[in-house]
Amino acid sequence: MAQYPHVFEYPYAILKEKNCDLKGMWNQTVFKNDHPLVLELGCGRGEYTVGLGKLFPDKNFIGIDIKGARMWAGAKESFQCNMKNVAFLRTNIELIEHFFASDEVAEIWLTFPDPQMKKVNKRLTGTRFMYLYRKILAKNGLIHLKTDSNFLYTYTCEMIKTNHLPINICTDDLYHSGLANDILSIQTYYEQQWIERGLNIKYIQFKNNGCETLVEPDVEIEIDPYRSYNRSKRSEKDKTY
Repeated sequence: MAQYPHVFEYPYAILKEKNCDLKGMWNQTVFKNDHPLVLELGCGRGEYTVGLGKLFPDKNFIGIDIKGARMWAGAKESFQCNMKNVAFLRTNIELIEHFFASDEVAEIWLTFPDPQMKKVNKRLTGTRFMYLYRKILAKNGLIHLKTDSNFLYTYTCEMIKTNHLPINICTDDLYHSGLANDILSIQTYYEQQWIERGLNIKYIQFKNNGCETLVEPDVEIEIDPYRSYNRSKRSEKDKTY
């Protein structure tokens, strides 16, 4: 990872003293253009980061994850393909405000994040993260969520409704909705697993504009019964939580 010029790793000790020196300067310093900046949070192997980079040479993409072993696959592919509009950042998502300035980001992709059914403050579509996204997203910036999790999909819909956030697209069965296109048909490692199990893929596209103060939805949501919290590859349809 350290040998790739488009991969950036910042130890937390450095961030405690100062923000990343690329904050507000990604396009100028790394990509050397003024194209829209798009983030994939929890990018895993970087399938979406690389796939979107190939589809949209007029946008800049950064895949963010804390697990370098996974990210290496996307970093290697984009390097070998000489992609100038793709980069990777190894850090915790909770720290993104140290890396990006206000209005610097045009879009955020959340591709099959852990639904965190027991920990609301760790859900990437929870109000805690919505506040973080507001610090870096442009006013009309987009947030995309693709998930197999009915729990996370329902929770996100309720969070959006409760906080009056503008929603563009919302479907609980993407590949039978007529909405799937080259962009949405990019499939991650996890997505391929869930499709093989016959699970519907959900997709939401919305904006983080709305109430100044965000509140958690007051609703009971049935948990996903078909897999473990640690995203195990094996099916756990009969497991009781």
